[in-house]
Amino acid sequence: MTLPSVTPDWAYEREHWRRGYFRVAGVDEAGRGAWAGPVTVAAVILPGLAMDYPFRDSKQLTPAVRETLAVQVREVALSWAVEHAWPEEIDRLNILGATHAAALRALARLNPPPQALVTDYLKLRAGLPISAPPRADALSYSVAAASLLAKTERDRLMLELDGQYPSYGFAGHKGYGAPAHRAALQALGVSPVHRRSFAPVRALLSRPEPLFDPQ
Repeated sequence: MTLPSVTPDWAYEREHWRRGYFRVAGVDEAGRGAWAGPVTVAAVILPGLAMDYPFRDSKQLTPAVRETLAVQVREVALSWAVEHAWPEEIDRLNILGATHAAALRALARLNPPPQALVTDYLKLRAGLPISAPPRADALSYSVAAASLLAKTERDRLMLELDGQYPSYGFAGHKGYGAPAHRAALQALGVSPVHRRSFAPVRALLSRPEPLFDPQ
């Protein structure tokens, strides 16, 4: 297994440990910039043993490595949870609000509950001490673990959506703004799982054609 050169550590978790907060949850999301499907948020509490793990930022890994490491995260975590905000919630709250809502739902499901948080620049109002540095998914073991669960779970859902709406190519681009996705939107219109508040999708809603052609 070839891992990227950036190696996470426990620096942000240690800041909380020194203050007596030993159950530190890492939080990360996947799908925030996609045009379709959910934004997925994971929260993970790893054992506070300061040991080395192979967990890395999911964006830097192949799908096969992500799946292998996601299994390891679930095996070693003290607690973990994954939550989704679907397009209806995203359109109602905006993408940042929906991401926060899904993150708070994930945190509420952790058992034992967290005493502090490390997030990838997601400044949650969870009533807990929080560190929210940029690129935390590459720098913190806890956030890297959360990124693996968020990414693999969202990818699984996008494969399911590809089966329901095969003409859009969700299995390949995962709902992001790839040229193939843009072409499918132009040809087919807006599906029920597209985010209507996102500009490339919203621009098609005034077209006279049906919004969704199941064929």
